[in-house]
Amino acid sequence: MEYREIVAVTGLGGLYQLLSTKSDGAIVRNLADMSTKFISARLHNVTPLESIEVYTTGANVRLHEVLAVMLEQEADKPLVDAKADNKAIQNYFVGVFPEIDIDRVYVSDMKKILKWYDLLKANDLLNFEKVNEEEEAKEQAAETPAELVAEEKPKKAAKAKAEPAAEEADATAEAKPAKKARAKKAVAADGEEGEEKPAKKTARKKKTEE
Repeated sequence: MEYREIVAVTGLGGLYQLLSTKSDGAIVRNLADMSTKFISARLHNVTPLESIEVYTTGANVRLHEVLAVMLEQEADKPLVDAKADNKAIQNYFVGVFPEIDIDRVYVSDMKKILKWYDLLKANDLLNFEKVNEEEEAKEQAAETPAELVAEEKPKKAAKAKAEPAAEEADATAEAKPAKKARAKKAVAADGEEGEEKPAKKTARKKKTEE
């Protein structure tokens, strides 16, 4: 079982391991009692924990980052009971994660995080090294192609620009001899017409003499 397989299901308390999905729902395993059940897609929505973010005073952070800090500081700052009063719960989260935005993160959400923390810890699912490695790998994979495309585009544009220029040069070279050939032909035609005229005059003279 891995953290990326864990999901929250709307309408159901606790956390679940997503075993398989179907067109009409999914099969999940309850982390509390390990019971397996089918949940209908018409009644429930499934949300992976790795996709959940927590509001902070700066950029939002992934849920597992908050859980990791809670684990690191558990020895110095013991986990507060999820049934404690609202002020005690808010003070706990501000103490372990000062950047949390208490105006946007409701106490009900904080209680949910506390319950999830207990379930994840009981199932040895608070090791986030693999999650961090996967996120870094995704970021690198997303950045690398973008850089390569940016470098290749000017080269392709230069080649495309050079090819039409070469085609224009060839077209010009072919067009020039064609014009000369037409000029010669025209001159030759004029010459032929000029030779025919004297012949007609000679014929008329002979007729007169007769």
